[in-house]
Amino acid sequence: MIRKLRFRMTLLVICVLVAVSAGIVLAIYEMNTRNIYAQVESALDALSETGGAWPEGIGAPPDGRIEPPEYADGRTAVPPGDSAERSETSGDSEERGAVSSVDSDERSALAPGNSDHRPSGLPEDPGAGGPGRRVRNGRLSGAEVARLSNYYTATLDDSGQVQSWSSERKDLYDDAYIQSFADQVLALGQASGRVDTQFFRLSDAEDGRLLIVLDARLELAAGERVLLTTLLVAGIACLLLSLGAWLLIRRMVQPVAEAFDRQQQFVWDASHELKTPLAVIQANADVLENEIGQNENLGYIRSEVRRADDLVKNMLTLARMDRGTVRPDLLPLDWTDTVLSVLLPFETSVYEAGKTMETDLAEQVYVTGDAAMLQQLTVILLSNALKYSDAHGVIRVRLSRKGRNAELRVENTGEGISPGDLPRIFDRFYRTDRSRNSETGGEGLGLAIAQSIVEAHHGKITAESTPGQLTSFIVTLAAAARPEA
Repeated sequence: MIRKLRFRMTLLVICVLVAVSAGIVLAIYEMNTRNIYAQVESALDALSETGGAWPEGIGAPPDGRIEPPEYADGRTAVPPGDSAERSETSGDSEERGAVSSVDSDERSALAPGNSDHRPSGLPEDPGAGGPGRRVRNGRLSGAEVARLSNYYTATLDDSGQVQSWSSERKDLYDDAYIQSFADQVLALGQASGRVDTQFFRLSDAEDGRLLIVLDARLELAAGERVLLTTLLVAGIACLLLSLGAWLLIRRMVQPVAEAFDRQQQFVWDASHELKTPLAVIQANADVLENEIGQNENLGYIRSEVRRADDLVKNMLTLARMDRGTVRPDLLPLDWTDTVLSVLLPFETSVYEAGKTMETDLAEQVYVTGDAAMLQQLTVILLSNALKYSDAHGVIRVRLSRKGRNAELRVENTGEGISPGDLPRIFDRFYRTDRSRNSETGGEGLGLAIAQSIVEAHHGKITAESTPGQLTSFIVTLAAAARPEA
C-alpha cells in the first residue's frame, strides 16, 4: 500500500512536471515561429509595395540613394551593393568612423527574425553589452528584413511562364529552378503561402503577375535549434526535479510507512496471541459438552469461538499478504475447472437457503494464477452473494472471455449497495448497514481479502449495484494460452 502511494504521488508529480515543461517548450516554439512568420510577412509586404525592386526601391530617399538601417547609438551602416564606404554619425559631427560593407554571403545568412546573426563590422553598443540595437525596440522593419534576406522575384505571363527574374544570389538559382517553383505556386492556387522553407507572394503586375519569394530556411532552422535546446533543457530540468520530488515524497511518506508497519505488526502479533485462548476455550467447551451433554449456552460459546477463529484467520491472511509472505504460485490453469470445484458443493447451501443459482461458464478459460487462491476468491464472492441476496433470490455466476482477458461475474438479486457505500465496499472492516444485522453477521474482511487475491494476480475487481435490484462483482484477469500437454 505504501509503495503504491509513493509510486502514485511520484507519478503524479512527474506528469505535472512533464506537462508544464512541454507547455513551456511549445509556447517558446510557437512564439518563435509566429515571430518568424510575422517578419517574413512584413518583408513580403515591403517587397510587394515596391514591386520587388531593390536596391532602388526599398527605403530609397529622394536623391535615389539607399538609406541604411539606423542603430541605437545613432550610427548608420553602409547598405549592401555600395562599393564605397559611407561615414556614420553619432551626434557629434567631428566623431566619424568607417563601417565595413556587408558582403553577399553575410546577407544570405542574415534572414528575417534571426537576430543572432549580424554582419561583421557592425558597431557594438557598450551600454547594452552586446551588438548594437536597431531602432524600433531592436526589431527590423520590413524593408530591412527584405534587404538582409535571400529572396528573388519573377515576372510571369498569363500562362505561368517565367518571363524574367532577378536575385542578388544568382549563384543559387537558375531558370529551371525558378520555373519549377512558379509551377508549384500556381498549382496551389494561393496568393501567398509557403512551400518548404520558402514564403511567396503572388500579385498582379502590368505585364503579367509578379512572384516574390523569400527563403527563410535559416530562420526555420534556428527555430528548430531553439526547440531542440529547450527540449534538452526541459528534459534535464524534469529529470532533476523528478529526482528531487521522489526524494521529498519518500521523506514525507516515511512516517506513514512506519505507522503502517507498526499496525501490520500489531495485527500479526494480536492474531497469533488470540489463536491460543480460542483453542483453549474450544477445548474446554468440548470437555463440558462431554460431561453435561448438549447445552444451549455451550452452543453459543462454540458458535462465537468459530466466528472469532474465522476472524483471526482472515486477519492473519491479510497480514501475510501485506507483509509479502504469501506469494501466489502463478501457473497456467483452467479457470473454468477452478470455479466448478467450488460451485458443486456450494449448490447445497443455496438450495437449503431457498434460493436459486444460475451458471454460465465458458469452457476452457485459461489464466495464469494460483488455484487455491482463486478457489478462495470464488468462495468469498459466492458467500457474499448468498448472504446478501433477498429471500428466494437468484445468484448468477458467469465466466467468459473478453478479448485478451477472462472475466468472472458473480451477481445476486436483493437490496443492493447504496451509491455512498459502493466506493468503500472493499475497505477492511467496512460493512454497510444491511450487513450489520444478526442474520448476515460478518466482520467486513472477505471482500478486502478478495481484492488482495486479485491484485496478487495482477487483475482487477470492481463492484456494480442497482439498489433494490441487482449487485455484481466482476473479476478480470489476463487470459493465458492453453498449456501444452
